[in-house]
Amino acid sequence: MNVEIKGIHYNVSDATREFIDKKLEHISFAKDHIIDLLLTITKEKHGYKVDGNIHFRWGKSSHLSLESIELYEGIENFIHKLELKVRKEKEKISDHS
Repeated sequence: MNVEIKGIHYNVSDATREFIDKKLEHISFAKDHIIDLLLTITKEKHGYKVDGNIHFRWGKSSHLSLESIELYEGIENFIHKLELKVRKEKEKISDHS
């Protein structure tokens, strides 16, 4: 799984990258099914926006977005949302097998 993290109006620190990597362990069960995960953290006037594009091996792509006042809370909520999406997609593929 290739993970890319970008910041817009925000410099992504090593601590933030480590936090994201640690949280991404929640989807480690599906890392063989995911080709790319592109995360974009945007600093806005009143908080942060976390966007993600995820590309699955079977050609499906999904876009997720979440806004939060607190950065780390937003990342946690985003990863939870991502985990639900990955589980749902994985179940769809398992059902077709």
